[in-house]
Amino acid sequence: MSAIRPDHPDLQDAIADAISTATRGAGRVNILVAGKTGVGKSTLINAVFRGELARTGSGRPVTQTTQEFTRPGHPLTIIDTRGLEVADYERSRAQLAELIQERSASDDQDRHLHVAWLCIQDSSHRVENAEVELCDMLDKAGIPVVAVLTKARKNSPFVEEARKLLPRARQVVAVRALPEWIEELDAELPPMGLDTLIEVTAQHIPEAQQRAYANALSTRNKKALEVKKKRAEIEVNVAAGLAASAAAAPIPFSDAFALVPIQVGMIAKIGITFGMELDTTAITTLVTSTLGASAATLIGRSVVSGLLKFIPGAGSAVGGTIAATTAGAITKLLGNAYIAVLHDFCLKNPGKDIDIAMIAQALKQRVSL
Repeated sequence: MSAIRPDHPDLQDAIADAISTATRGAGRVNILVAGKTGVGKSTLINAVFRGELARTGSGRPVTQTTQEFTRPGHPLTIIDTRGLEVADYERSRAQLAELIQERSASDDQDRHLHVAWLCIQDSSHRVENAEVELCDMLDKAGIPVVAVLTKARKNSPFVEEARKLLPRARQVVAVRALPEWIEELDAELPPMGLDTLIEVTAQHIPEAQQRAYANALSTRNKKALEVKKKRAEIEVNVAAGLAASAAAAPIPFSDAFALVPIQVGMIAKIGITFGMELDTTAITTLVTSTLGASAATLIGRSVVSGLLKFIPGAGSAVGGTIAATTAGAITKLLGNAYIAVLHDFCLKNPGKDIDIAMIAQALKQRVSL
């Protein structure tokens, strides 16, 4: 019985399929951002999410009062609702109600509106009737609403008042997206509240959209890195369990074709979680550079345990136990090492795109494959 080579066509097809599945399975997260003109919605969007979505030009018109911001390879769609001013409110509200109904009726969860940010400028110290009505409408439609008090100062007294006036909002978060010089204080106030907003929003994103949400977040924010790391660790635990189950199969050499695609899929999902563009070519390059020759090593290990499975009686069980333990441990080791490398890179290079060559080199130094 000969060893299974990593360039075996069936194995290569399985690897390609694993990468494609990981890319397609990232999902899409849709966030509705509503608020009056001038409250700082675009600044907020670009402070929380990667890709400067609100600065890529005008969004695609969805209705007369709504624009959609997205871009290829980015699993985030921002629905920007304007027209909360009195003159445009009725039209804006009616068109938004139609949009919500149309998306909610879809069987595709990637079309749903997953959370809404209702942006109100903190210094206004007031909540308009239109904003209360909009919050109520969104909540009744099953869309979690986070009231965001923009351009806020620390310990804003308006937070408690907004909570009383917007009882249907799940949370009220005071934020300032950019540093701001305040003349009367003769001081620059730093950004605040973004980590809280990221965490609060994550609590209301459906499980199927969590990887997309993690991908969309900018690594400029500390809480974003925590969200990404937590989601990536879930991917590792799932993959380790799958690897152990596949290796325990009492069919000689069967885990050779099962283990590597599982580990490839894990690497792809972790890369996506940390912010890789959803592009199959880019993900393939990332996986190839990261794994290097490890596929051959892993297949070699699976063949050793596969030989044990030929032993009659207890031999099959013993072989399966060894393979399962080894496969699960190796998969978890690889995944955790990869998370550590990506986390370290993002920590040292906030907001920067992932450098595939640097990541691959750092992983090789951390773990011998």
